[in-house]
Amino acid sequence: MHSDLQNGNASASTADLIKDSDTANFAADVMEASQTVPVLVDFWAPWCGPCKQLGPMIENAVIEAGGKVKLVKVDIDQNQAIAGQMGIQSIPAVIAFVGGQPIDGFMGAIPQTEIKAFIEKVLKAAPPAPADPKEQIKAALEQASAAMEAGDFASASQVYSQVLQFDQENDEAIIGIATIHSNIGDNEKAEQTLMAVSEEGQKLPAFVKLKAALELAAEAAGLDGANALEAKLAENPDDHQSRYDLAISYNAEGNKLGAAENLVKIIKTDRDWNEDGARKKLLELFEAWGPMDPASIKGRRMLSSILFS
Repeated sequence: MHSDLQNGNASASTADLIKDSDTANFAADVMEASQTVPVLVDFWAPWCGPCKQLGPMIENAVIEAGGKVKLVKVDIDQNQAIAGQMGIQSIPAVIAFVGGQPIDGFMGAIPQTEIKAFIEKVLKAAPPAPADPKEQIKAALEQASAAMEAGDFASASQVYSQVLQFDQENDEAIIGIATIHSNIGDNEKAEQTLMAVSEEGQKLPAFVKLKAALELAAEAAGLDGANALEAKLAENPDDHQSRYDLAISYNAEGNKLGAAENLVKIIKTDRDWNEDGARKKLLELFEAWGPMDPASIKGRRMLSSILFS
């Protein structure tokens, strides 16, 4: 009976869908397994003629269901306690379990069409399978990213916090929270939050971008304001240090293009100034802004026109 499985020739996929069970494993094979997918239990015995007729048909129906339902076979001669608990008085008997509870069943060797109809009935009665947690987290991170791009930091923060409730070490969510702190002007909190990012997470573009931005902000905090630096340059346009500092101050104020233009002007005037410091700082700005930022794109064009002219 039950052909391939008893002969040990079942494929790996079939073995996952169809298995023999006993009293010791019934709870795991049926009760626990049916929490995620409906499980049909086929109560049979080797001496039962109708069982031999039903077995291959129900196996085929389960395989055709493509993983939506599983089949567990119980030999009542070897597992009389389970058969007694389930009130099995005649075989073959098939009982469907969903969520650890029996919800429906039939007795006798019914036709293939009726078996398929029974499975469809069970599937309709079963609640939808729970979503894959990894897919849920992925979708949530995409939602938070979209909120960030729209400037809706409150919604993004809420979603990132929800992700961290399920996965406290999720680097993308941690970086997202840190980025929000930075965007609302709390760079100290952003720095503290980034300390929780794993070594692997520190390779993520979002981490690299934020870290560079925070370092630039810290550098700008120790400089004169943009107005004072502009006044110095008005008196001495060749004061490269003041122009360099002005670029950093402009960036801190959000004037990215102004920052790029001043650094490019230094490079154009004196490429070797401060050991090529202006070009190196411009590359740092590109890293902090991201490659697709309009200021990065225009700044690279300006730099290329100088370096390759």
